[in-house]
This record gives sequence, structure tokens and C-alpha cells, in this order.
Amino acid sequence: MFPKLVVMGYACYPNNMRYYSITDKNIKVSFKEAILGGISPDRGLYYPEKIPVLDNSFIGNIGNLSNEEIAYECISKFTGSDIDEKSLKEIVSETIDFEFPLNKLSEKISVLELFHGPTMAFKDVGARFTSRVLSYFNSSEKKKVTVLVATSGDTGAAAASGFHGVKGVDVFILFPKGRISAVQEKQITTLSDNIYPVEVDGSFDDCQEMVKDALTDKDLITNINFTSANSINISRWIPQTLYYFFAYKQIEKKKEDLIFSIPSGNFGNLFACLVSSGMGLPVKRIIASNNLNDTFTKFINSDKYKPSKSIRTISSAMDVGDPSNFVRVLEYFSNQGTETKEFISAYSIGDRETKLGIKELKERYDYVCDPHGAVGYIGIKKDKELNNNFNYIFLETAHYSKFMEEMKNVISSSISYPERIKKVLSQEGNCYKIRKYSELKNYINVTNS
Repeated sequence: MFPKLVVMGYACYPNNMRYYSITDKNIKVSFKEAILGGISPDRGLYYPEKIPVLDNSFIGNIGNLSNEEIAYECISKFTGSDIDEKSLKEIVSETIDFEFPLNKLSEKISVLELFHGPTMAFKDVGARFTSRVLSYFNSSEKKKVTVLVATSGDTGAAAASGFHGVKGVDVFILFPKGRISAVQEKQITTLSDNIYPVEVDGSFDDCQEMVKDALTDKDLITNINFTSANSINISRWIPQTLYYFFAYKQIEKKKEDLIFSIPSGNFGNLFACLVSSGMGLPVKRIIASNNLNDTFTKFINSDKYKPSKSIRTISSAMDVGDPSNFVRVLEYFSNQGTETKEFISAYSIGDRETKLGIKELKERYDYVCDPHGAVGYIGIKKDKELNNNFNYIFLETAHYSKFMEEMKNVISSSISYPERIKKVLSQEGNCYKIRKYSELKNYINVTNS
């Protein structure tokens, strides 16, 4: 029997959980309403009214719990009474039906592998959870749900896999032309039925803006039930809090504080880590490891947030110039009454350093790491407290084979595609091509007519 949830010193049962719009705190909704809406009517992102705090006995006993038990205990605190216990346990079990191994590379540094799901990227967890929750909520509805997704690669692939064949749900996946890997594009464009890939002649930020435009377009939302499967939707980042609990479960010395180095693009993963800390996980600090799209690093160093156009890098899934979850990060620290800089260090890492990180991991540890994980590793090496006795963990967010073009240019030794990647590469892909929002709007209308 798990302990009763305590939040801010008082008992809080699941049905009390509400979410407010960051831009207008008078707008408050349930878990179900936040999921189905995606964003609030004023284009604000939803934020939990309270961060649920887990009992110390749960944290202390985590090594004796299954991943399913950990996941249910954590996620149930966010769903409220909107999903019954039996159904939520089934959803959770299907969401995390694969491994999350922590590999120790040295006495100080470990890597958490998040690529053992269907599309071999960390986005599988959020996409599987979102698809199953939407299916649950829509099971009694006659009107279908239309899901909009902007992707820099892995989100779209995970959404295509997670939502494919789900009844009553259509998925439009917007990806930037020429800015995702060949594997990611195949994973997005080779499925049909209810999956509609859309190639945008622009950047990820352009794709993301189109999604926000559609979600608040009065002409569309009058007739179409819209939501999003990006991390702007709470259903994406809530299950990502599990990564950090799973990592803690596997470390040898539980009393040591954790420092996570998180390859950061749209900052959903980093925000999820913040939430896990607020829930009681002993996270000492977070390292925000940016590539050259370093809007957040510049903010940490200057206290000024200035969005910029995205820059192409070899860690392409992180090529985000205006991360959506930045506002959630600020909201977290505002609510906690602490300074961002006290808890988050941020570093900008270019392609040359990324390549050197890939080489070093292979030569020193015989570990093959993708460009995004390598950015996380270099973030640790740059950290000022590296010589202290902490548990450093960086996230390996995708299997290296998803970025084979870049990997072969860096590693001379033989590397190959896994069978599931070979299979998708052999298939023909199709997509709808657009330049501007009006074309997307027309395509959605035609598809739904």
C-alpha cells in the first residue's frame, strides 16, 4: 500500500489535481481538459496547480519496486480522478513496456539509455502515453480527435508509431524539410491510415508555430476536436518524469545526490526532471546541455531571454531556437521561490565538440553514443563540480543508428543498423508538402471533410 500523497503540508487526493494557464492563471482545467485542449484558449501552456510530493518512504524503497509500480504511483498523482485505477495501470504498463538501463561508464559518470522503445528514441514514452490516454477519453465519443505534432525528428517518429491505427484519432505530423535524419523521415512517412505526414519548407520553430496557430484557429476548432502531442501537451512531459526515478532506482549509492546532464532542445525533458525533483527525488542540480541553439544558455548567463532562428547542427533534434517549455521552467522556479542559476547550469556545445565527445566515448569507454547523448556527455565534462563526489548521469536519447550519416563521419569502426531500422528504411515514404499555415489549414479541412 503506497502512502497518501502530501502536497505543501496538506493531504491531497488525486481528484484535487488541476492545471492552470501560465498566461492567465484564472483559466483552470482538469487533467482531461488539459489533455484534450493541448494548450489553453489564450495560447498559454498548462501547468500543475501543485507539484505532488511523494512520501519519503516511497523514495527510500524505490529499489524494491517494479517500474510499473513506480510509474503508477508517480503518474496517478497527475491524472486525478479522470482515469480509473484499472485503466491507468493498463495504460502505464503499455507505456513503459521496454527497458531503461543505466550503464556505468566510470565511478562518476553513468548513461541512462532511453532508446529501447519501438522507434528507438526517448519520445516513445510520451507518445505511447498520450495515444492511450486520448483513446481512453475518446472511447465514448462519436467525434474523432485530430492530433497536431511539430517535430525535429524523434517526436514525429514516436507519434506516428504510438498513434498508428488508434481508432477515432487522426495525426498530422509537421517536420522541417531537410532537417531530420533519413531514418526519422522514414519512420514518419511510411505509415498511412490515420497518420498524415506534412513536410514544411522551414524550421522546427515554423512547424511549432503552425501547430499553435491551428490549435487556436476559430475557423478550425469550431468543427474539429484538436489537441497536440508535442511537449506543450502535459501528457508528453508527465511520463517523462519517470526517467529520473528509473535512473535513481538503478544507482548503487542511493544517498548520493544526482546531477543530470540533459541534451536540451524544446526543454520538455529538462522540465520533467525539475518536476521529479519537486516530487522528492534527490536531484542536486541539472545541466542543460545545448548545441549551438543555445537560447537557454544565453539566458542563464545574462538573465535575458531572446528567441532566435534555429541553426542546423549534427544534433538536429535539438535545433530549437524558441523552446516552448522555457515558460514552464520559469514558472517552476517562480513557484519554488528559488533562482534558476542555483539549480541549472547551461553550456553551449558545437558540432566539433560533439564529434570529439562521440570519439572519446568510443575510445575511452567502448560506448557508441549518438550526437545528442554526446552533447549531454560534454556538458558533464564542462561542469564546475565534476571533481566532487556526485552521481553524474547523462541521457542517451536516441539510438546512434538514427543518425548514421553523421556517425559514419565520426567513428571509423564498423557500426550497423538494427533490424527494425533496416526494415523501415526499405519502405517507401509519402508526405504532403507546404510552405505556409494557410496550406496546412486547407489540408486539414480537406482531410476532415
